[in-house]
Amino acid sequence: MHVPTHEYSAQPDNVVHLTGILDVRSVGDVRQTLNDLIDTSDGDVIVDLEAVDAVDATGLGLLVATHRRTQLLGRQLVLWHPLPSVVRILAVTRLHRVLKVERTPLPISA
Repeated sequence: MHVPTHEYSAQPDNVVHLTGILDVRSVGDVRQTLNDLIDTSDGDVIVDLEAVDAVDATGLGLLVATHRRTQLLGRQLVLWHPLPSVVRILAVTRLHRVLKVERTPLPISA
């Protein structure tokens, strides 16, 4: 049986941890951070959304633009552990079908 491995842990420099709200006020700084990461790294670009409470249309636009840029370079944008509120936005906009989303595993109850 083949067990998939995560190469991300081997490349911690490719992870951007975001907090708060990804909206029109924060998207400029986040865009610069993501572009710098893309320009100075190899492999997948990982955006940790575990501490992001909400994403507006501008934030979604940034994620789509980053996805397109990484694809052109033969790489992938991976969204890590979005909160349920962010997962709902991705589902309503159907972006969960376009963007690679790795959700937090649900705890196994006995």
